[in-house]
Amino acid sequence: MKSQLFGDFDERAQEVSKYFFLLKNLEQGSIKLKMGNPPHVKVKNIDTDLEKTLKATGFLLLYNLIESTIRNAIEAIFDDLKNKNISFDDLRDELKKIIIQNFKKNKSPDQLFKNINNIALDIISASFDKEKLFSGNIDARKIKKTAEAYGFSYNTNPQKTQNGNDLLTIKTNRNDLAHGFKSFTEVGKDATAEELLQIKKRVICYLREILQNIEIYISQQEYLK
Repeated sequence: MKSQLFGDFDERAQEVSKYFFLLKNLEQGSIKLKMGNPPHVKVKNIDTDLEKTLKATGFLLLYNLIESTIRNAIEAIFDDLKNKNISFDDLRDELKKIIIQNFKKNKSPDQLFKNINNIALDIISASFDKEKLFSGNIDARKIKKTAEAYGFSYNTNPQKTQNGNDLLTIKTNRNDLAHGFKSFTEVGKDATAEELLQIKKRVICYLREILQNIEIYISQQEYLK
């Protein structure tokens, strides 16, 4: 039976794959614009600048997939700790440090007082804030640091994933677009649909293997000391 984590990932990955398949057909001229109402209908090729914009949008979709996947995976770790009533005292030291840092960063003393009855149990879920995990800064280096901090493996098959090297390009393009440093046509001008499809394929393989590592980490309770 597929886990909730993989169910959500597969659904999002399928959405991204459909978009990149559209880009390939667009570049090959299989998709055209139909304008007007019968009998006055004109068929036109997609404007080249629009094609560049659509390609640039592909980087936004990929970044969204990356950040949501890793965020949901970290949330799954905290959900498991909560569901199994794991005590703070039983956690590995690396995870204890994360929880304390989360509390210092995310919570006020009033929130601490309001949400905690049994501090050894409640401090774990009370410290977690899904919205503050990542903010436009996730790439393979960040995932590696996160893996080292939590104690799960960041190793993947480099032949299939290139160790996540594509994530830096995706993050950079995403941030250039989000902050207005580059236009969509600038970001999309040099990318071919085939190159984007290959990037998408490697990224999905990379994320799938990271999720597998995290599922092993959870199932074997490697978060315990």
